[in-house]
Amino acid sequence: MRVQNSRVDVLSYKAAPATLRGHLKIARVDHWIKNVFVLPGIVVAISIDRSTLTSGLTKHIVVGLISICLVTSSNYVLNEILDAEYDREHPGKRDRPIPRGEVRIPLAYVEWIVLMVAGLGIGLTISTRFAIDMGILWAMGCVYNIPPLRSKDIPYIDVLTESINNPLRFLAGWYITGTRALPPASLVVSYWMIGCYFMSIKRFAELREIDDLSLGKAYRKSFAFYDERRLLVSIVFYGSQAMLFFGAFIMRYRLELILSFPLVALVMATYLSLAFKHDSAVQRPEGLYREPALMAAVISCAAVMIMLLFIDVPILHNIFVPSAP
Repeated sequence: MRVQNSRVDVLSYKAAPATLRGHLKIARVDHWIKNVFVLPGIVVAISIDRSTLTSGLTKHIVVGLISICLVTSSNYVLNEILDAEYDREHPGKRDRPIPRGEVRIPLAYVEWIVLMVAGLGIGLTISTRFAIDMGILWAMGCVYNIPPLRSKDIPYIDVLTESINNPLRFLAGWYITGTRALPPASLVVSYWMIGCYFMSIKRFAELREIDDLSLGKAYRKSFAFYDERRLLVSIVFYGSQAMLFFGAFIMRYRLELILSFPLVALVMATYLSLAFKHDSAVQRPEGLYREPALMAAVISCAAVMIMLLFIDVPILHNIFVPSAP
């Protein structure tokens, strides 16, 4: 059942005392699963530069993941602090620790900085390039959340700035391997656009779920502009851009990946279909692993793509050889 209330009765909502558990929850450890987007950067880098397969790679991967988890948790803490007044207007998010009074705000700001310093410090043990990437990831969290810019309130810019975390995660994986090769720009842009595709679908699902315009505006300012038509058009735009740039990468670097296109399309179609479900999982991407159809498509697609990165299929080069002079 969709939300019909125009406002949440906050006054009748009993706050809980500040707790250590509350401070741990705002770091959103359950959201660390999103850092799986680091892994393609590692795999692609290895497929291009086999010299990166050294005995120290496993250690670098573990340390790098710890670093990025701490930095993203720092961003989550900031998001929880600055979104608290809006979360109180949301029927589900009003149960977050800060709206419930389970967090001391001054300590939360200390937590934000400590997580960032720890993440960047650990990142420096990987390389300067990796640490800079982590610094940009943290800075984008500030751009997204902190007034007066607060890009999350600006239609379309909100999706573009939040989704830039995708290519930053890809680059983190790339730098973890230690390769000196430059990451393919076409793949980095494709990674960004596919993130925009997923984020626009999240917005679409949220808008459908909150069936009350005044409540939607109170929860997310960009909902004063967005409607289902505009979001669907943006979903098509971002999906098209993602595949165009992915195609450019394939033609330039790894033609064998063209065989994965049907599975890539299946993942994208399955993800979009989830947005039409009540209380859709795409509103909370950290819980998408509970969607069996999506997980089957993702795992199959990932397995095929990894295989095609390392197995040559010579006949494809004959089929797709340019036929025009």
